[in-house]
This record gives sequence, structure tokens and C-alpha cells, in this order.
Amino acid sequence: MSSVRVLVGTRKGAFILTGDGARKRWKVSGPHFAGWEIYHVKGSPVDPNRIYASQTSGWFGQIIQRSDDGGKKWNTPGSSPEDLKSPDGMSKGESNKFVYDGVPGTHQWYDGTQHPWEFKRVWHLEPSLHDPEHVYAGVEDAALFESKDGGKSWKELSGLRKHDTGPKWQPGAGGMCLHTILLDPQDPKRIYAAISAAGAFRTDDGGKTWKPINHGLHSEYIPDPAAEVGHCVHRIALHSSRPNTLFMQKHWDVMRSDNGGDSWQEVSGNLPSDFGFPIDVHAHEPDTVYVVPIKSDSEHYPPSSTAIMAAIRGAKSAEICRAISVSRSTCTPMSRRQFMWYRSRAIPSITRPAADCVCIAAGQVATNGKRSPKACRNGIVT
Repeated sequence: MSSVRVLVGTRKGAFILTGDGARKRWKVSGPHFAGWEIYHVKGSPVDPNRIYASQTSGWFGQIIQRSDDGGKKWNTPGSSPEDLKSPDGMSKGESNKFVYDGVPGTHQWYDGTQHPWEFKRVWHLEPSLHDPEHVYAGVEDAALFESKDGGKSWKELSGLRKHDTGPKWQPGAGGMCLHTILLDPQDPKRIYAAISAAGAFRTDDGGKTWKPINHGLHSEYIPDPAAEVGHCVHRIALHSSRPNTLFMQKHWDVMRSDNGGDSWQEVSGNLPSDFGFPIDVHAHEPDTVYVVPIKSDSEHYPPSSTAIMAAIRGAKSAEICRAISVSRSTCTPMSRRQFMWYRSRAIPSITRPAADCVCIAAGQVATNGKRSPKACRNGIVT
């Protein structure tokens, strides 16, 4: 019987959930890198045993972790354990060097002034569809890097950051992060990237040149609501069978493009709220899209207990075909960009976890020893 694996990054470490083919019995491994924030964990589609993780700390810095055996053992490519210790024995986040190409320049700051580009952390890791040694990294302050030696060394694809609109990019509430990287499975030179708060971008030449793909986006909170850049895109997604069809969760609005991002149309439909962070496409139904409605940009919880996660189906507008609910008396859920929800009959409190409870990602997934979350085939926990 086949098995399923769910990789989970949290503020307190990484977890690996492994379930049987029926998704009834689960094992939880972790926390790996206990006490560290794990911004992203991603396995290679070429070699499932190759896993990359972004381990970061505002105090110690950034570390890239890599496993070659499915998460049993980890190493810091490019660095020895001694390299990660300071003279006083403390950790140093210097396993990898993310250095901007040339003069970094400046971008717009919160107050409208120009601010120098400064590397802070890696938000997203996207392994190549063809080579386990090849992996991309989206970082804060927004830039795209790639490694062709399994994460030992990194080089910036600087055409994105050096785009003419770069000085107009500005950070969102969580920083100026490149949080989404999509690789076109039918065109190896086409890559999509999304930045908060700049917008979505596309390259058709492997990262040398880029174009903003934000036509049709409308953002009330910026001086020009229909500007070329400045939109707070929270995440974009595609289905491998139709890479020209993109779905977007924006700061507000769920959007769809059928021409590789050249233009967008709103498909929020009858969602209880069109604010949210995650969005993903069903593995086998390219017109079924999962979103997590959130009440507002200042109230990060579902608008009611009836739409914790919504599966929307339809070519041109969203119609909720499934809503997963949970009682507020047992859970106050919170969602992140890379995360798609859960379904469980018994969900312990995220504020008072019991001894037999594993709370993952600050309550994004919770399970006790008796009932476990099920995962659908594309890794979305449902």
C-alpha cells in the first residue's frame, strides 16, 4: 500500500507526518531543529528522499538544512558543524551565503522613503522538477536565488530584483518577501514569482529578464489602485496539466488568469471573505481550488465556524462546493501562506495542548493519539 508524507514547518521546528495509503494511521517525526522557526520545508519531485528546509532566527540568522534520507538525518550543505558555532559556542546562521549581485540598491520603505536591500531570511525553497541538486530560494528582502550543487552555494538571479520597478517595491506587514516560486512543468525557462508587497512576476528566459503580471489587480490601499506594482499578493498556484492557468490569493480577492498572468479576473464568488493567505489547486481536478477565508487583514481568523476551508469549483467564478467547519469552542485556527487545512473529528485546544496532542504550526494542524488528520493526494491536509 502506498504512503503519504506531509512536511510541516512551524515556529518551533519542523515535523514530518507519514501516513498509510488509507490515511488512517499516522506517525509524527519531530520536532527537527527544535526551537527554530522553519519558514519552509520542501521535498524534491525527482528524489523524494531529498528534502530542503529553511531554518531561521531573528537572533542567530539563516541556515539551510538538507536531508538525503527522507528526514532521518540532516546536514548543512556547505558548512561543517564547527562552522556553525561562534567562539563562545553559540549558533551562527552562516551555513549559506545569500549575497545580492552587484550594488543592492534601494526599495521603498513603509514611510515612502528609499531603504537599502538587506538580506534577512529564506521564505521559500522550490526544488527543480528535473534535478535534485538544483533548487531555488525566495528571500527577504525580495530576491530570487538558485543553487545547482544541492544548497552548498547560491547565486542570485538578479534580473528580478534589478527590474525597473524595484525601487517601487515595499514591504508588507510581514516584510518584503519573495514567498512563492512556481516552475512551469511544460516550459523549463518559465518561472513565476510572487512578492509581498510588489506583485506577481514572470520570466520566460530562465530568470534573465522578468515582467510584472499584475494587470487586472485592484488594491484600494495604494495610491494608484491599478498600478503595475505595489500589490500585496499572498500566494499563487497552478495545476501541472494547465500551467497557463493561475490562481491567486491577494490581500483581498481571489483571482484567476488563463494566460500566464498577463491578465486577471476576480473569482471570489460567494466566499464568506475573500481575504486569506493560502491557495492551492486540487491534484486531479484543475478547476477545484482550495482557499482559507479569513475575516480581515486585522482579524486573522475565519469569519465563522462554517468555512474554515473552502473548496471552490468553477471555471470563471467561485462557488463553494465544500466547506470544512470546526467549532470555535475547540479551536481558534490560523493559516499561513504555504498551508492548506485539516479535517478532524476531535481537535484539541491550541491554547492548552494536552500531553497526547501534537500541535503543529501554532495550531494549524492538531491531532491527538486517537484521531488523525487525513491528507489528500497533493499534500493538502484535509
